[in-house]
Amino acid sequence: MKRFPDLRPEAEKLLHRGTVIPAHPLALDASRQLDERRQRALSRYYLDSGAGGIAVGVHTTQFEIRDAGIDLYELVLRMAAEEVEAAGLERTFIKVAGICGPTEQALREAELASGLGYDLGLVSTGGLDDWSEQQLLQRMEAIAAVIPIFGFYLQPAVGGKRLSYEFWRELAEIPGVKAIKMAPFNRYQTLDVVRAVCESSRREQIALYTGNDDNIVADLLTTYRYLVSGEAVEKRIVGGLLGHWAVWTSKAVELMNEIIELRERGESIPGELLTRGVEISDANAAFFDPANDFHGCIPGIHEVLRRQGLLAGRWCLNPEEQLSPGQMEEIDRVYKAYPHLNDDEFVRSGLFKWLDPS
Repeated sequence: MKRFPDLRPEAEKLLHRGTVIPAHPLALDASRQLDERRQRALSRYYLDSGAGGIAVGVHTTQFEIRDAGIDLYELVLRMAAEEVEAAGLERTFIKVAGICGPTEQALREAELASGLGYDLGLVSTGGLDDWSEQQLLQRMEAIAAVIPIFGFYLQPAVGGKRLSYEFWRELAEIPGVKAIKMAPFNRYQTLDVVRAVCESSRREQIALYTGNDDNIVADLLTTYRYLVSGEAVEKRIVGGLLGHWAVWTSKAVELMNEIIELRERGESIPGELLTRGVEISDANAAFFDPANDFHGCIPGIHEVLRRQGLLAGRWCLNPEEQLSPGQMEEIDRVYKAYPHLNDDEFVRSGLFKWLDPS
């Protein structure tokens, strides 16, 4: 019988209670080379923000880090792991590594991440459009034998593949699958995943996380209910692994804590929280650029971090990745409209020590 590695009990407990996991950006200089000082500063920012984890080597870190001649995948994973270790945290912190590519490549990445002490692999289907769902499931099972899996429904607009309810239903039965991030930016496809997990025999072992940056608060506030074998089964999306939470992270932690407290006390949802959720979605539209099919998504995140001083510029590995026309003005607009959402003051208070901790 195939053996699957398990999560640390404390990491599993945090994962199921729900937490903030920012998707870690890539800090570059004007020559599009890694800016190690600022890369490490970003990790320190997330740690001090109170986030419960970080995800490195994911879409927000730029998939091109794996390209020949760039070869930054191992380095950025190693640097983030070093910063977590150096922080000497007394609380639990979850390290998630992005895993991509055909099975051979994915297994290499999983083994590297496991060796660096990462808890979970966020497994993307990007670039595998011609693979059948059965092939993808076989790949998942192979990876799960190396590192616990964080399943990932990546939206097609940024390289994902549309997947059926049946795919998620079978995936949920793989013992190594510990969580699933839903980021199709589509209500129907999100519900496919939630229902599949609710109807699986492992529904209590899988934590659901939102990656729907356009619907964060509503995802986290909703109780999902399905009739399974004549009995009502309820499940929540307990936390988020989000590119949007790469910015204004300390405010995201405050939001997550507020939602968890509401859940655990069984209190009704205040209307103000729903309004704030719409404001967050509006801000996300400025950062992620859906008006231009998300072309400016990563530069939009970088622009916010640049304004705060965490990044020196918006540079991406792909020179074609730039802000879209009008996107800067949209970022200006949401900054002015929703000053209570940003954490500029928190960043100002910590920036010097994050950039120069010695």
